[in-house]
Amino acid sequence: MSSRAKRIILPLGAAITATGMIGAALTSSATATAKPKPTNVSLASSKAKANDTAKFWSASGGKQFRAATRYTNDSSVKGKVKFGGSDAAPTGKTGTVPPIGQEKITPTKVKNVNLPKTIGKVFFRVHGKPYWCSASSVQSKYHNLVATAGHCVYDTDANRETLDHWVFVPGYYQGKAPWGIYVGKSAYTHYDFSVYEDYDSDYAFVTVYNGINVRTWKDAGRLGDNVGGQGFAWNQKIGEPVYAFGYPAGPHPDGDKPFTGVTPKWCYGKTKPAGVSAAYKAEAQIALKCSMTAGSAGGPWIAKYSSTKRLGYVNGVTSLIGDSDGNGRYDFSTSAYFDSETYAVYKSAANLWSGSIR
Repeated sequence: MSSRAKRIILPLGAAITATGMIGAALTSSATATAKPKPTNVSLASSKAKANDTAKFWSASGGKQFRAATRYTNDSSVKGKVKFGGSDAAPTGKTGTVPPIGQEKITPTKVKNVNLPKTIGKVFFRVHGKPYWCSASSVQSKYHNLVATAGHCVYDTDANRETLDHWVFVPGYYQGKAPWGIYVGKSAYTHYDFSVYEDYDSDYAFVTVYNGINVRTWKDAGRLGDNVGGQGFAWNQKIGEPVYAFGYPAGPHPDGDKPFTGVTPKWCYGKTKPAGVSAAYKAEAQIALKCSMTAGSAGGPWIAKYSSTKRLGYVNGVTSLIGDSDGNGRYDFSTSAYFDSETYAVYKSAANLWSGSIR
């Protein structure tokens, strides 16, 4: 059954049209109409809960950060993969939202690859143990939004439950939080993922409170004001080049462990239709040649990336990894295809205020 057929039978919400985009200052290059039913769940619904979460991670000089490991629920495709069977395709006109601070500027191309300030790790607990995934700040009306994988927000083993003590730390390095800790307030994803664990919708957009400076315990300000925010793109042509960023740490199937998870890594290439993965209900994903391992899940796929500005347009997040030729080495990553329904879920989160926890 195709991805589109799956969605026809789901309880869908009213039509959402991409007009009045995220405040008067932002504009879209296209109008998109979609009918998903975005799922909204609370992560830290009160300032008291948010403070408890920030204190948990900042205690003892960031001890829990250093104790965290790449999420063991990171997902990998088993067996050889035949690419090209994916149903990934635009469901409307191409659309973009510009990066923070670049609303009226066209990105330029440069040869050197400078890492974006927007990327970082999301930390959370599962059954009392600390883990991380990768993520990025993205454009939103109140400069308070994080994009990551759906399985880095929802506990798929305990269907519809969110992961505990969820925070985003941009620029994380060896227990340090240079721009503060940003506690997740609410998470949005597609109904198909939160209810059916359909990896064709393995993405999430999380509103975060203002950051907390871990040294002074003062308000560090809004996420996007401190590190910027990538633009957002949907219904993009498959076959266009992207950079994928993340914090890989897990071993390859052959046991080799080339990454530490301490610093971010990147892959570059052109997207292509992914192979179908029945185990994850993934029938409409896209793929990228990439050797990053577990820990990279949730990291952004950025199109039209400018190393000068360190900004571009997120049009995917790492979902699955796999070994296409069976030689014991991960050699590709996948992402949900960002279509009109993805935009509608993004838009539901991108207009929401979070505020300060101090």
